[in-house]
Amino acid sequence: MRMFAGLDVGFKRTSVCVVEETGKIVWRGVVDTHPEMIAAALHRWRGELAKVGLESGSMSPWLARALGALGFAVVCMDARRAADAIKSRRVKSDKADAYALAEMLRTGWYSAVHVKSEASHRLKALLGSRELVRAKRALGNQVQGVLRPFGIRLPSRQGTKKFSTAAHHAVRHDAMLNASVTALLEALAAIEAQIARLDQQLKELARRSPVCWRLMSVPGVGPIVALAFVATIEDVGRFRRMRDIGAYLGLTPKRYQSGETDVVLGISRQGDAMARHYLYEAANVLLTTVRSPSALKSWGLRVLKRRGPKRARVAVARKLAALLGRIWKDETHFDAATA
Repeated sequence: MRMFAGLDVGFKRTSVCVVEETGKIVWRGVVDTHPEMIAAALHRWRGELAKVGLESGSMSPWLARALGALGFAVVCMDARRAADAIKSRRVKSDKADAYALAEMLRTGWYSAVHVKSEASHRLKALLGSRELVRAKRALGNQVQGVLRPFGIRLPSRQGTKKFSTAAHHAVRHDAMLNASVTALLEALAAIEAQIARLDQQLKELARRSPVCWRLMSVPGVGPIVALAFVATIEDVGRFRRMRDIGAYLGLTPKRYQSGETDVVLGISRQGDAMARHYLYEAANVLLTTVRSPSALKSWGLRVLKRRGPKRARVAVARKLAALLGRIWKDETHFDAATA
């Protein structure tokens, strides 16, 4: 008889529920969140376990890869759809959630998600470290905020060195303000140096990647955008149509239709937020900075006049996602005439 195991993963402990194909509960328990501990708990039903399921989450890739290497048929389920099923139950607990996941496996009412490789997660970790740009912006704004009550207005930041020079010059006669601003500016300089190091590593990775070289032939797409796209998609062959990549990255609109009501909402924002953000930025660069003409830019400018800048950027980002996928799959380069 086939059996199914649901895992409700916690940071320290994982609730396990094993059910038969008839729906009868065979075993429930709690183990440490570690692949070997989970495998030991499931070992007695190893020959009968058809699937082992867990929700997508921060620790799911590690557990899914490790349990798969130990010989279990692991399914990583979409957490959004799993949440809808769990909310319908009267009792919300880890034990009940594990049972609900096992029932979803048994009935087939789930959406499996792709588990990325360790290499893709390492690349995403490196790209995520570049979020220091936000800390840099926050520190610069803090320096300006500290000086405004004293009537000191610094010029717009066009570079860390010029900004630091202007700030030091403004407080050179005030020892207390000078100490405060100097501490912030030293932290700002350190963050700037780390960002420069990360950018250099990312450029070197993109330079060594044939896929990134082809993707960077698209105007507005640089090393960071190309690497973020590659790390998120990982295997372009898993998409039957390239336009599905836009939906995968949350760049397609949501819709609510019921009876006489039919409303088109904003974009779904599902999928990887980092890749979606960088594609949006690439679309903005294409529409505002890139001077070379192309069919994609002309189309985006027409959308901009008709629908406004924000919707135009989203539309061009969605087109870019499909275009990058096609270039990757066909091993071609950007053609400005056809885009």
